[in-house]
Amino acid sequence: MKISVVNLSYKRPKGVLTLEYLPFLRVYVDPSEEAEYRKANPGADIVACPKGIQGNVSRVRNYILREEFEQRGADVVLIVDDDLNGVYIWEKNQRVRLNADALMMFIEKYSRLAEEWGAKFWGVNVNQDKQVYRENTPFATLSFVGGPFQCFLKGNECFYDERLPLKEDYDMTLQQLNKYRIVMRINKAYYVAKQSEQTGGCAAYRTIEREREQMAALRKKWGGKIVAIDRNKRSHNLKKIKALVDYNPLIHAPISGV
Repeated sequence: MKISVVNLSYKRPKGVLTLEYLPFLRVYVDPSEEAEYRKANPGADIVACPKGIQGNVSRVRNYILREEFEQRGADVVLIVDDDLNGVYIWEKNQRVRLNADALMMFIEKYSRLAEEWGAKFWGVNVNQDKQVYRENTPFATLSFVGGPFQCFLKGNECFYDERLPLKEDYDMTLQQLNKYRIVMRINKAYYVAKQSEQTGGCAAYRTIEREREQMAALRKKWGGKIVAIDRNKRSHNLKKIKALVDYNPLIHAPISGV
């Protein structure tokens, strides 16, 4: 099984933290920044996208999927964020960080399982809190898979909606559920990433107004019953507390699964 582990990075050549974790990572960058990325990350596998691809995360992700599957012959493509600093699993109530070799074995194992289940897309938990890990439900088939760790299998026919560069991971989850009726998520595993803490990347164009527009576009595409606005947050004692609107939506696919 040929596995490609790739990343897209934009306007932060010194901020590709994932290279410290996965030195074999292939990093896709804008051609105008290629020299700067190579200088800041000597020895790294830096690939310049064609001019005009960068600047829209969905467009770059689509280019990567086509390049890795069609031109490089990958069987599996894992797209990670450039600020991913670890994938962990819960084992006997202890969290264990997977090293690079263990992660590759993890990717192959669950990609084969996803293939057996008929899934073309899988991922891990988006929350590292132990309360979120459901020990009696090791897998989810309807749950959201976040952008920092999204794994695609050969034959996938879903591509990112380039109109939704800030909600592309929610839309991809819904696309997969709509077409294949399954998204495989490993509940005992999760990622740790410094999302929204660095300059560059999506932060270059992320604003509250843009988030509001993207949320509206996502809800218009899929409907308000499938994409719900999260107006509440929960404390650890599970009491709901009225909060400002969270622009990370709740998704409810109207199909069977867990």
